[in-house]
Amino acid sequence: MSTVRSEITIAAPLEAVYALAKDIERFPEFMEDVEEVEILEQTPERQVSRWVGVVKELHRQIKWTEEDFWNDAEHVCTFGQIEGDYTSYGGRWEFLPEGEGTRVILVIEYEYVVPLIGSLIQKLLFKKMQANADAMLAAIKGKLDPGSE
Repeated sequence: MSTVRSEITIAAPLEAVYALAKDIERFPEFMEDVEEVEILEQTPERQVSRWVGVVKELHRQIKWTEEDFWNDAEHVCTFGQIEGDYTSYGGRWEFLPEGEGTRVILVIEYEYVVPLIGSLIQKLLFKKMQANADAMLAAIKGKLDPGSE
């Protein structure tokens, strides 16, 4: 299993950063490799969503359904794939107050096995996963802290 970790500090209040991250249906607006996100079920603490991502270099879509558990009191989200193209996929978001802003930490653990060609794409997929995690946090920062771009 591979792990990517990304973190960023955003000059915006914790509640605003957390609310934008929780609004996952907006991700395709500002994430180039996310084609679609659809919420299938939702309660204040839990949501189930269907995702369609793309690995442009391989001309391949990756689809999965994930379950997110949002803890509004602690500003934490844990998530994991219920079904989909990943062999295993899950992780955790943390939102921490830092001075006048917010530190966001995103950790994703994944495994993506494709028979025969799988080993050839593992390094590419790791680079894409890291780039996507970094881009996701940068995009959230760009929405809330426009002067940072």
